[in-house]
Amino acid sequence: MAKGNSREQHMLRMQGRARMQHALARVRQAATRDQSLRFTALLHHIHSIDTLREAYFGLKRDAAPGVDGVTWQHYGEDLEENLQDLSARLQRGAYRAKPTRRTFVPKPDGRKRPLGVTSFEDKVVQRATVEVLNAIYEVDFLGFSYGFRPERNQHHALDALYVGQLTKKVNWVLDADIAGFFDAIDREWLVKFIEHRIADRRIVRLIKKWLNAGVLEDGQRTGSAKGTVQGGSISPLLANIYLHNVFDLWVQQWRQTQANGDVIVVRFADDFVVGFQHRHEAERFLTDLRQRFAEFGLELYADKTRLIEFGPFAAHNRRRRGQGKPETFDFLGFTHICGKKRSNGMFTVIRQTMRKRLQAKLKDVKYALRQRLHDPVPEVGMWLASVVRGHCQYYGVPMNGPALMLFRFRVTWLWWRSLRRRSQKTKVTWERMKRLIDHWIPPARICHPYPLRRLGVVT
Repeated sequence: MAKGNSREQHMLRMQGRARMQHALARVRQAATRDQSLRFTALLHHIHSIDTLREAYFGLKRDAAPGVDGVTWQHYGEDLEENLQDLSARLQRGAYRAKPTRRTFVPKPDGRKRPLGVTSFEDKVVQRATVEVLNAIYEVDFLGFSYGFRPERNQHHALDALYVGQLTKKVNWVLDADIAGFFDAIDREWLVKFIEHRIADRRIVRLIKKWLNAGVLEDGQRTGSAKGTVQGGSISPLLANIYLHNVFDLWVQQWRQTQANGDVIVVRFADDFVVGFQHRHEAERFLTDLRQRFAEFGLELYADKTRLIEFGPFAAHNRRRRGQGKPETFDFLGFTHICGKKRSNGMFTVIRQTMRKRLQAKLKDVKYALRQRLHDPVPEVGMWLASVVRGHCQYYGVPMNGPALMLFRFRVTWLWWRSLRRRSQKTKVTWERMKRLIDHWIPPARICHPYPLRRLGVVT
């Protein structure tokens, strides 16, 4: 802070990010003091050159271009002039949102997920808007919501679920998924939810422009009366705002007023898990949840929504009824299994890599090795090392060692098969292959501590 008399306003000497963060800190303080406060003047934070510049440098350098064909490098050639022009258009209301370019990404189950690639200036403005609105909504969002929030990731949600199952009386688990969530969002309700906190009509109009921009597919522009395009920078925040009002606040009130036993909730975007102590409460919750979602245009996947017996007594109860082992459920890439600790035989939750995720990743590696068939061995080795290392950094949780070693073995076997196809005259012996593996492929190792230990340090 600059030196001066106590009655003078403090001014930051540093320009750019420090000044922007100082302004957003004041917004966050106001949102914390009064959680019913409606903000009437926010656009000047968004069209600030510092905010737009910070949003530009926060974007991915190699992201695919939208319908305008502008890339990060091309926009940065005249960055200050472009940001000045963009800021002026935002300030006078002349900014227009462009339609998103539709692309499809294959899913592990064979289906395709539609994604929207926004134009570059839309990416910059959306990221700046998210930066400003996060200062408000991070105060409002509840603790069991983990998806697409600052300083939160999938492993925080996995840790919370693991700790909840071991420290609370959880005997039944509701594994639920919302059918076509991003395409089913009711825009009228979404705007109403935003207006609970945002009274600046210019911000609301800006969000409406993105919602109504439409999708460009095969040269034709199509629009829809509901939903938000999945893939834009603003979409995760809008999804969290919608589910915060539709699900989070409701389930918080439900477990405080309707439940007698323990209830745990973990949500990551539109995928959530709810644990119950009593079965009748779980069944009543599922019925009430379907009715709640129907009021806001949402519904649960019939095939992916299950109520299963899962907990310390599930194995004994099912064995007594002659029903076999307890069922498992998938969450954030892991299959959760009822197990026992080897040290004392107490109940624990075993988390293993989902078979579909493992097979899909190996399929991608096989295809990529075919494309790199004649690349130098050191280049392929470095690339495979990054693949194995990245896989272990996400899936390297305690008690998932066998799945990690299987993935590493399958990757090295695919590499060996690829090297043997490079020539019909010479063969790659296994002795040479072992030397290549030891040199390039890192060992499969556990990268994450036990959730009880890590969550205790964080909290």
